Amino acid sequence: MSNSSANKVNAGNYFEDFYVGQVLAHATPRTVGEGEVSLYIALTGARQVLHSAEPVAQSLGYKSRPVDDMLAFHLAFGKTVPDISVNAIANLGYSDVRFLHPVYIGDTLSTRSTVIGLKQNSNGKSGVVYVRSVSVNQLFQPVLSWVRWVMVHKNKLEAAAPETVVPALSSHVAANELAVPSFLDARHFDTTTTGGAYLWDDYQVGERINHPAGMTITDTDHTLATKLYQNNARLHFDDVMMKASPFGRRLMYGGHVISICRALSHDGLENALSIAAINAGNHCNPCFGDDTIYTWTEIVEKWTLADRVDIAALRLRMVGVKNQSADSLASTHIETAGKTAYHPNVVLDLDYTVLMPRKQG
Repeated sequence: MSNSSANKVNAGNYFEDFYVGQVLAHATPRTVGEGEVSLYIALTGARQVLHSAEPVAQSLGYKSRPVDDMLAFHLAFGKTVPDISVNAIANLGYSDVRFLHPVYIGDTLSTRSTVIGLKQNSNGKSGVVYVRSVSVNQLFQPVLSWVRWVMVHKNKLEAAAPETVVPALSSHVAANELAVPSFLDARHFDTTTTGGAYLWDDYQVGERINHPAGMTITDTDHTLATKLYQNNARLHFDDVMMKASPFGRRLMYGGHVISICRALSHDGLENALSIAAINAGNHCNPCFGDDTIYTWTEIVEKWTLADRVDIAALRLRMVGVKNQSADSLASTHIETAGKTAYHPNVVLDLDYTVLMPRKQG
């Protein structure tokens, strides 16, 4: 390839290319179609009723069934990858994820990110980039916003380390900051549509639900899912490159692990209608093709919502485990050499908030 041709190729940003305050307008807006919804169900088995049944969604006040919250997130997130994490070592975590407005079939999502923090690693070969991203629809209504941090390779190892800036992040999105649709009316919610009898009132803080089902994810499944999200990070696709990495093989996109765990958590949380926020999240250990995922959920907090008697919020901790059942693991952490660390089979530790109907009368 000639030098002139090589200069036309966008190799993505490396750690030394980022600076605090940098604004990145991400390319390729995405119009969401019925096909994306069907394929997402095929890849995850998601069965939350709000996103599955048009009459149910309309009975709750929606104009039509909204796109699954996590599918909307992945599509918006995927826009950011070519600029932020195409040269990533790993996506490390999330915070302050807010689901601000329903996404419907036919909506077009566009995303913009701002760099809010940088920290070079001690080895001088990589660093952590913190960004805040906002996705809007075709009417320029914000539909999603989030913070994430990702470890990115350096290309020029001699490049000077930037000033370390680690943003202060709140532990959770408070109840009075949740975006609850004003049109949502759950006073006549019919639990027969979900197959689950338990509503917000029936859950207790500290309760743990071991969801019984597991799901084995093949390389084909997670690769196809990541393509659906137009997430072109090389560590998910390039097996030749990843054979030379410490992992020795391609990594599964951590966001897809979230989707699988959310789908598996349906048993026991059937009436969790929608995700209002993701407060914090860690991908604790990597997942690979042919891993089998299980999950458990702990009830962290229960919140009533101002001026609402029909619906309330549950703050949940969702833990994903690979290759052993949820009920076989008592804790997410173990003691190793005098230090506390995540159990090697724990792959996800996610703090998130859902909206759930309340009992009436």
